[in-house]
Amino acid sequence: MIRIILTLLFVFIGLSDFNLASSKEKLNEQISAILSKIPSDTKAAILIYNPLNQDTIFAQNVFTPMIPASITKIFTTATALSLMGREFQLSTILFTDDDNLKDGIINGNLYLKGFGNSTFTSEDLMNFISKLKTIGIKEITGSIIVDDTYFDNIYFREDWIENERANVKLPPISALVLDRNKTTTLRKKGRRRIYVTEYFKNPPLNIAQKFKVMIEENNISVKGSAKSGITPDNVIELAQASVPISDLISMINKHSDNFLGECLFKAIGAFYSGKQGNSFYSQQAIQEFIKKNNIYSVNTEIVDGSGISRFDQITAASVNGVLETMYFDLRNFETFYNSLSYAGADGTLRNRLSELPEGFTFKGKTGTLNSVIGLSGYLTSKDKDDFVVTILFEFNRGSWNYYRDIQDEIILALANWKKENPEF
Repeated sequence: MIRIILTLLFVFIGLSDFNLASSKEKLNEQISAILSKIPSDTKAAILIYNPLNQDTIFAQNVFTPMIPASITKIFTTATALSLMGREFQLSTILFTDDDNLKDGIINGNLYLKGFGNSTFTSEDLMNFISKLKTIGIKEITGSIIVDDTYFDNIYFREDWIENERANVKLPPISALVLDRNKTTTLRKKGRRRIYVTEYFKNPPLNIAQKFKVMIEENNISVKGSAKSGITPDNVIELAQASVPISDLISMINKHSDNFLGECLFKAIGAFYSGKQGNSFYSQQAIQEFIKKNNIYSVNTEIVDGSGISRFDQITAASVNGVLETMYFDLRNFETFYNSLSYAGADGTLRNRLSELPEGFTFKGKTGTLNSVIGLSGYLTSKDKDDFVVTILFEFNRGSWNYYRDIQDEIILALANWKKENPEF
């Protein structure tokens, strides 16, 4: 009798394994059918993976080098969060070299130094001036000195990426930022009024000049000039404005913010090196993150923080490796996960995947350049089982919308398959 029961048990287990394998084959057939609709000259790389049981659900060209576009921001933000920690804040700080302010006079200089806070605005600058007024400052005998030496002074991607041909222009990337390093003014053009945006030509000098004007407009006299320079060691902090890294990476990932992504890229280099933020140290930091976490690295090279450059190269395997690494990072995963765009709700995915079955969510990062489109993230079911999904295309025919629909079809197929096969 026992022998019969054991025999039946083994048969049941065998049938169960067979049914699971058969179910996965059907999903693979369904995804292959979806992919058959794309032109034959389209380059595609796809990986669907269950990190908990280390099961590859679907794989195609996972080691093929691809242009990531803004999927690059996954590498930037994951490295920053892992390196700096979720409590880290990037700051802009106001200093003085006068240690006696009781007389209402700064007998010396006022220093404004940037430590990678790319969200600093004129409103924050006004708060600094209000602090000066609160402590009774009426006069500054020295100069207004602005310090952006926390990063190098190579402000444009075209200057640090050799032979860069990307035509997406950004304001200068600097350690001290004010209003995203640009000004917008209303001008008259014929009978029309138009808004004209101009980038700072020299961020520290432009910011110093504006700061001096604002101080004087608030009835604090400045005897010296407005200029760029280096903050000495023997200074006193007067005020600080900071952005938590959790908020910053959310702005970058949800809205695919290129400017903030590039500023964070330089900040990674500064933190990693303990010296200065530059592209070399930033690339070294990302490469070390990849190596330390045993992420597949062949055909992967990150040259900027935003993904604008077509010299960025990744594979579906390396993207999957980053997302899997963060998935098992108990300290930082929630912060990273919440930074991603929520399909049907916010960010670049707010108008996509609204047809997901009840109980399923998708959070991810999109990427788009000319003839390039990518999507990567986490599909989570009601029972909290997760899939890491990466779908990358480089195409010569068709539109972005067409390939977005293909990506969404694949994720919907996966969600419906999981709904029918909860044991996976």
